[in-house]
Amino acid sequence: MGPVPRTLELFYDVLSPYSWLGFERPGRTRVTPDNPGDIRGTATSQPPHHVLCRYKNIWNINLQLRPSLIAGIMKDSGNQPPALLPRKAQYLRNDIRLLGQHVQVPIQFPKDFFSVILEKGSLSAMRFLTAVNMEHPEMLEKVSRELWMRVWSQDEDITEPQSILAAAEKAGMSTEQAQGLLEKIVTPKVKNKLKENTEAACKYGAFGLPVTVAHLDGQTHMLFGSDRIELLAHLLGEKWMGPVPPAINPKL
Repeated sequence: MGPVPRTLELFYDVLSPYSWLGFERPGRTRVTPDNPGDIRGTATSQPPHHVLCRYKNIWNINLQLRPSLIAGIMKDSGNQPPALLPRKAQYLRNDIRLLGQHVQVPIQFPKDFFSVILEKGSLSAMRFLTAVNMEHPEMLEKVSRELWMRVWSQDEDITEPQSILAAAEKAGMSTEQAQGLLEKIVTPKVKNKLKENTEAACKYGAFGLPVTVAHLDGQTHMLFGSDRIELLAHLLGEKWMGPVPPAINPKL
């Protein structure tokens, strides 16, 4: 019997582009302006996974996805969206564009960026993902990805119920399953669970998303951002082999 996997928690919100950039695994298909690529996997590309999913078998980790509300975290910490500062907003656009090319994620800013971020938010979408995690956790990664695709690649409104349903069905859920979960986002059980996840992130010290929390040898380490995997490897005592580690041969 091998060693017990180390527990990692990933707190994220689909309204956060950096969460998506850390979430996806680049496939073999090269992404260019003429070929945005199918990040969900084709005959010539590998299916994408969260950056930590690529290492969970290499590093022996137990990755737990925690849908959270970035607006609640920002309010609790007194933080503000970086795009409110003009110089940061300019840097943000260029940074996300370059990172998108680097990790092969077809990310594009919504046309009405400030409305999406500051007015519409992601409350319904994150409640839906919370419901997915509570009843169909095996679908959480796929549905999260499709919601990111809609808001950060297709410029779709993820506050609309039909948009959320479309994302769930694209991820492989039946219409009946998706509709049933959508009806539950107004229930106290789902609302409280999302609030619980958000408050947990705040207690760990979160001031934005994504946040990775590592539980190691009785200690807790909170890492902010999508570019702290190398530091996480150091904490785990593991080797960092870049954003795309060598493929692991399946066991026969």
